[in-house]
Amino acid sequence: MELFPPAPLPEWRDTKETLHRFAQVVGKIRLAASARRNHWWNVPFHVTGRGITARPMGQVDGNPIFTVDFDFVDHRLAVMTLDGEERSFPLSGQSVASFYDQTLAALAALGVRVNIAIPRPFDLPDADRPFAEDTEHATYDPVAANRYWRVLSQVASVLEEFAAGFSGKASPVHHFWHTFDIAHSRFSGRRVDQPRQADPVTREAYSSEVISFGFWFGDDTFAEPAFYSYTAPEPAGLAEAPLSPASAQWVARGDSHLAVLRYDAARAEADPRAAVLAFYESAYQAGAGRAGWDIAALACPGGITDPVRRI
Repeated sequence: MELFPPAPLPEWRDTKETLHRFAQVVGKIRLAASARRNHWWNVPFHVTGRGITARPMGQVDGNPIFTVDFDFVDHRLAVMTLDGEERSFPLSGQSVASFYDQTLAALAALGVRVNIAIPRPFDLPDADRPFAEDTEHATYDPVAANRYWRVLSQVASVLEEFAAGFSGKASPVHHFWHTFDIAHSRFSGRRVDQPRQADPVTREAYSSEVISFGFWFGDDTFAEPAFYSYTAPEPAGLAEAPLSPASAQWVARGDSHLAVLRYDAARAEADPRAAVLAFYESAYQAGAGRAGWDIAALACPGGITDPVRRI
């Protein structure tokens, strides 16, 4: 199977916009039915062998334990409980409104009651429109959806390999339904006081000094898929640091900067996987070095912390 197949945004933009909102519906169910974790780690999706999963949830809110999984091989949404009961329906032919209705109906059929506090998209152009009223977004191309999952799986594998080299506090490799990106974050252990007027999502996400690494499929602000990294708070001189490979660059983002390796540039490298790993490492060295992290103490060569095994 081709590593990093072509994924130009214009070819599947309509499917992506629909699928993004499908994911937000399920993501908000996860938000309502799971135990809160620091930095919102309870809400993202994880990649599976057939798609993405919201992981087991429930019980803490009085519901049976249940999961909601996207299957991008057979193109179905499956809702399952711990006792083996299941309800599923096709992803093709659904608007956001019908997807929302069928998802809630599947949950109800299994005895699951979830109260979605704000049943509208989060931080999308139609954030004021309830899911139940969105008949505009109704495109689902199975080929494009399957490719999205394959790219997501390949990037997840690269991020898992990169994550192995760090022994400090770090996030899982997970897929956020907010910005529709997949990411892994490393933390120095130093707290950051966010302004009181900052929104709750930002305050929790950036309550500690962090360097994040990820990949997104493109959107209206950056209209192509790309690998990225950022350091928050951003240390002085970050954008002056070298990046690898040579095609990577720093992109201004308001008062800060984003390290970017465009997907097509990575695909053009002789060894795309090695190029992406080199990109993430160069971005980490740039951020951690300038922010004064103890890089040597936080290193985890080969994923091993045992000093005897390192010899």
